[in-house]
Amino acid sequence: MAVLSTLRPKKAHVAQLVNAYTTRRPLIQRFLTATFIVYVLGTTYRGLSAKPSVPASRKGKARADGKEGETGKPPRVAVDAVFYERLSKILRIVIPSLRSKEALLLVMHSSLLIFRTAISLYVAALDGKIVASLVRAQTLPFLFNILRWLLVAIPATWTNSWLSYVQNKLAIAYRTRLTEEVLKQYLGEEQEGPEGKVYYKLSNLDDRIKNPDQMITNDIQKFSNHLAAIYANLAKPVLDVILYNYQLSQNVGAEGLVLLTIFVQLSATLLRKLTPPFGVYAALSAQLSGAVRHTHSRISEFAEEIAFFGGEETEKLLVEREYAGLIKHENRVLSRRWWHGCIEEGIVKWLWGSFGLVLCGIPVFFHIPGVHSVDLGSRTEGFVTNRRLLLSASDAFGRVMYSYKDLAELAGYTARVSMLLDTMADTKKGKFEKALVSSASTEENAKILKGRGQVIESEDIRFENVPIVTPNGDILVKALSFYVKPGQHLLIVGPNGCGKSSLFRILGGLWPVYGGTVYKPPADHFILIPQRPYLPIGTLRDQIIYPHNKSDMEARGVSDGDLLRILSLVQMENVVEREGGWDSAREWRDALSGGDKQKIAWARLFYHIPKYAVLDEATSLVPTEVEGMMMDHATELGITLLTVSHRPSLWKYHSMILHYDGQGGYVFTKLDADKRLALQEEKQALEAKLLDVPKMKARLAELRAVAEEREA
Repeated sequence: MAVLSTLRPKKAHVAQLVNAYTTRRPLIQRFLTATFIVYVLGTTYRGLSAKPSVPASRKGKARADGKEGETGKPPRVAVDAVFYERLSKILRIVIPSLRSKEALLLVMHSSLLIFRTAISLYVAALDGKIVASLVRAQTLPFLFNILRWLLVAIPATWTNSWLSYVQNKLAIAYRTRLTEEVLKQYLGEEQEGPEGKVYYKLSNLDDRIKNPDQMITNDIQKFSNHLAAIYANLAKPVLDVILYNYQLSQNVGAEGLVLLTIFVQLSATLLRKLTPPFGVYAALSAQLSGAVRHTHSRISEFAEEIAFFGGEETEKLLVEREYAGLIKHENRVLSRRWWHGCIEEGIVKWLWGSFGLVLCGIPVFFHIPGVHSVDLGSRTEGFVTNRRLLLSASDAFGRVMYSYKDLAELAGYTARVSMLLDTMADTKKGKFEKALVSSASTEENAKILKGRGQVIESEDIRFENVPIVTPNGDILVKALSFYVKPGQHLLIVGPNGCGKSSLFRILGGLWPVYGGTVYKPPADHFILIPQRPYLPIGTLRDQIIYPHNKSDMEARGVSDGDLLRILSLVQMENVVEREGGWDSAREWRDALSGGDKQKIAWARLFYHIPKYAVLDEATSLVPTEVEGMMMDHATELGITLLTVSHRPSLWKYHSMILHYDGQGGYVFTKLDADKRLALQEEKQALEAKLLDVPKMKARLAELRAVAEEREA
């Protein structure tokens, strides 16, 4: 009796607590639901928020190319502060304003995502009603609900198709904006000095990017696709998690939702710890793919040389080596994706599913305070609806987890695109990173490499104590000085690698000036004719007027007849009829011989009529008589020639000579062609006689031997 008397107050106390809880349960439910929403948003933010990849003491020291200045090691590609900083810069390019087409597409995409979630909630409730009508054997409600099911399929399918369409449009819009910006920097700058010719300097003066073509075409495309998909893969699941769980909490109570959230969060933390660094894998995969592509492109570019040397087996080994590296990496990633997929599905689908089934069973097995008892049909309807909501919420939470993997891959492509943009920005500022030769580290050479010279626009060409330095830091001439007036043709001679072509690259604004003063006309006053001229894609007319088009040509008052007269000057007027007219298109580098290519380049020179022409072995494949006609006509047009050639036949067309000795020295003086030719002939005669000396000595020895035999 004493025990019973003790238990009665306790039961009464519990009953009071239950009654108090039941009375205040609506308020508690709202508080728990609001807490859940804040928790989901906060967890998502913390999961995606940036964590510095470099210590705070070294902030600001990370270089623009992604390499740390002190260690030289690239930072880890991950969803961190560096990633968000890179992504924010790129987002300002792809979404330039809130009124842009891209921003409007994002608004449309967001509206469609919300509408699809609302349809899903409606379908979950409708699914429960259909099953409930089956359990109750209600024919008319069942048929009516099936009709509603078919009707809701119309906006559902329309919404899904529109979502896919808008997402693809977003990817195309992002890619277009980014490609236009990259091409603007890569090819759009025409000014001289460090600001222009980025496409040349990126490949020749900097070592950071070996395959810009692959980054501009392939990496930008993959980045744009991932960026367009990440919004739907992240925003929609977060919205679904909130809305589905909110509706679920209304059906089964927020208490069970809190317990489910705790279990899910613990398992999600474990899953995140086990997730491999897919961002690093994506960046490395893109890099290795670019290396394979670059190796193949070299075979196409140097096919003739490879064929003559019989280098097929060597090139095959090189391609196979690059491909083997790519496949090894892909297989490694594939195996890690396999076991990660097993763990991921086990946790997301099966473990979370079991949690959810327990949650759905709470209203069936337990009496929830404040909820009245219902019949079997209503229980079935509630279970099916809650089960549908739970599966959708579980799938949404799983997609939130998957989105982190997608975000990590986006970080990899963001690093590649950011590296391209940062490297182009550095080259525009004259900041290059190139592997230097050992001699560049000496005190004297290092001082030269740290210096910068002046470039002053002038009608004449004058170098005053200008060092000739290659991109890898090899100093060919420490201080070059010479002066050329318009009309004074300059002949440049010397051994290979002495700085002849380097001089032209400085004149063209392609290489930086490390000291002294360069006086020269703007780069558009020069035209280069190399030994192997560049022939662009296009018509026969385009080969002569490049880089002009037909409209530019007509604006200058030049007709096809004028072009034909220009071709007659280089004895190539028959090429128009032979190739099918001015508008015929070919792969001209294959259709024309080496000599014809040089003649086309000279025709281009006579079309543009620049102030200066840089001739780098430009007549090596042209007959001597045609060479003389072209040189004479260039002089008549007032074009000053700067010529690199070993042909003595060209000496008479030049008045000045710059002679490199190949040891860092040079001689600049007037050229007396007749005297130089006489000396050349005398030199050749002496060399011919010297070649006969061994024969004469051998014959003399024979005669002495015969004479000695006769005397004996």
